[in-house]
Amino acid sequence: METFVIAEAGANHNRDIKNAFALIDAAASAGATAVKFQTYSSETLYCKNTKDFAGYKNINKLIKDIELPRSWQKELKMYCDDTGIEFMSTPFDEAAVDELVSLGVKRLKIAGFESTDPRFVKMVSSAGLPVIVSAGIGSSLKSIRNIINWISEKQQSPDITVLHCNNAYPTPNSDINLNRIDSMVSKYGGEIKIGLSDHTEGILAPALAVAKGATCIEKHFTLSRRLPGPDHSFALEPEDLKEMINLIRMSTTMCIDSDNLYTNSEKKFVKAMRSVVAKGNILPGDVFSEENLTTKRPFLPGNIHCSRFFDLVGKTAKKHYNSDQFIEDGDLK
Repeated sequence: METFVIAEAGANHNRDIKNAFALIDAAASAGATAVKFQTYSSETLYCKNTKDFAGYKNINKLIKDIELPRSWQKELKMYCDDTGIEFMSTPFDEAAVDELVSLGVKRLKIAGFESTDPRFVKMVSSAGLPVIVSAGIGSSLKSIRNIINWISEKQQSPDITVLHCNNAYPTPNSDINLNRIDSMVSKYGGEIKIGLSDHTEGILAPALAVAKGATCIEKHFTLSRRLPGPDHSFALEPEDLKEMINLIRMSTTMCIDSDNLYTNSEKKFVKAMRSVVAKGNILPGDVFSEENLTTKRPFLPGNIHCSRFFDLVGKTAKKHYNSDQFIEDGDLK
């Protein structure tokens, strides 16, 4: 299954619709499955009297300055459809859910800071669409069960993807804790899809996550890390996004588990395996033993593979063999 890659544009449009279109183009060119924006309003995201929050003197003004104009959403969705990439946006209030559903989005995303809020998770889930949830700050393996239960209350046979997520921006490599994905796959892999929402500054973590079983990757990107705004500095630029997706696709290919005895690339090397051969002269009626048999390359059609060496020990030779002569399947019949 191909990894679902979400190129997170977020607020990196800087309220310029030309930037938003350019972000869509960059995500599509990089090979992302979907490009995602965020639909929120300062009036519904933070209390109006919030002061001095996380280093910002006026968080409400910051949100107002970067929020996505709601009037853009239809145009962005249509542009994504024409470009051949899925349009997504993370809703942060009831109106946003209604707007996105009316646009015909295929799935809804719940951000990490909202994933521990049962009221919000249930509200988003009530739309009946597949849900992707970042299990971010304050989350644990136990709280993932809560997320599954909250969504299941609102949907029958829900399509749920939970993304391991560290909500530090950026996330130090020492804090990404990718082994959590192993635990999530082990505990919940049979009932939900599992992925990674990555806020590290590099491109390695997503490919490692895919190798651990992640089937969905989300990563912030920007047109330039030098642009003003809170989310540009830790985001990937277009060339890095493309390289990250190449690594993800490569990791997906490399982690395929095949039951074939030989891969396609190995078939021409089968001859380099070993066959059972006579160590010295063996006469008809002699009993095959570890003293008169050995194994050597090559393994040719009709030869007895070295793995069957001990199957021959104790059987009686029906013909004469010279030293280094192959013991063949037809000789035993």
